[in-house]
Amino acid sequence: MNFSQLSQTIQFTHQQLQAEAAKAINLHLTIRNWLIGWYIVEFEQKGDDRAKYGTDLINSLAKQLNHKSLSSSNLRYFAFFI
Repeated sequence: MNFSQLSQTIQFTHQQLQAEAAKAINLHLTIRNWLIGWYIVEFEQKGDDRAKYGTDLINSLAKQLNHKSLSSSNLRYFAFFI
């Protein structure tokens, strides 16, 4: 193996594994978002077909969680697709 082959092999390995890591992260974030949305909807509905309106669950939850990626707008988005 010469220097050029070494460089190409390392670059190829880096690109392939970086792409696979990104796919894995995206998959896990999608699963996380779906589960969070499901938890919220189940909590809101308490087994009913529809949630009762007028509660401030999502804002209170976002405040309690205090995490940028779990903001009230994101939590609403997660729950919307359930």
